Amino acid sequence: MVVAAGTLFAVNGTVSKLVLRAGVEPPQLAFLRAAGAFLGLLAVMLMLGYGRRLAVTRHDLPLLIGYGLAGFFLVPMLYFVAISRLPVGIGLLFEYTAPLFVALWVRFGQRQPVRPRLWGGLALSLAGLACVAEVWGELRLDGLGVLAGLGAAVLLALYYLLGARGVARRDTLSLTTWAFGAAAVAGLLTQAVAPARGGWAPLSETTSGGVPVALLLGYVVVLGSIAPYLLVGAALRHLPATSVGIIGMVEPVIASAVAWITLGGSEALNVAQLTGGALVLAGVALAETARVRPQAPEPATAEEKAVAVPAG
Repeated sequence: MVVAAGTLFAVNGTVSKLVLRAGVEPPQLAFLRAAGAFLGLLAVMLMLGYGRRLAVTRHDLPLLIGYGLAGFFLVPMLYFVAISRLPVGIGLLFEYTAPLFVALWVRFGQRQPVRPRLWGGLALSLAGLACVAEVWGELRLDGLGVLAGLGAAVLLALYYLLGARGVARRDTLSLTTWAFGAAAVAGLLTQAVAPARGGWAPLSETTSGGVPVALLLGYVVVLGSIAPYLLVGAALRHLPATSVGIIGMVEPVIASAVAWITLGGSEALNVAQLTGGALVLAGVALAETARVRPQAPEPATAEEKAVAVPAG
């Protein structure tokens, strides 16, 4: 499920870049994506007779709002900013340093023990990002694009952590529906405060290749949002967030290949950047596997059980 989601997300990177090139702005695309996915999922749930699953208590609201804003609105919006200024593969590499932040949170936030390989993974990833940015010469990467990619990484880490908690409370379908709903409200407020300069006219246009922008937007909503988010949410029921992060690293690799084939030379990476990408992925994998899982307690003896159980 994670590999399938990563493939759909990877193709979505190129499709989203085509939509952005047509004149749609990143906040606008993030809103359209969230609103379309929310309405689509809501219709599916009502048609399947799952309306009762949509019930929300006051206790659920903080998680749903935080999960929706972090993973379903802010991460995509910052990612769209990043790929509008950077090659798709490089934008995703910055975003997929998220597992490093998860591992660091486990070590310093939750104060859980980790293996020494965490620091080696962090060093490898930093070295890889230095190669990607080619820091030894004139910096060619757009600064705002890099900041947007790193911001998306921090919020993606939060998305993984909140998602693991969310699937323990709710079913995947209702959780994803309300998360997209929260993201749609945030996008609507953003458009009300700062409307897109070009308006909605680009949606009726076609790309330079003759593909209608509205059709590409349909992919972004259905196959680039609804399907992969449901797959990741379902996978979190079977795998820990760290494993989902490791397997999800197929996305930058596939996305780079798709973007290079589809968008041409502007997406090509040189040898140093390809080497840096490999170092980043290797470092993330080391960091992700650095967590020490707590050992299960030994079975209690008969005497301990007798003491622990109250009389009567």
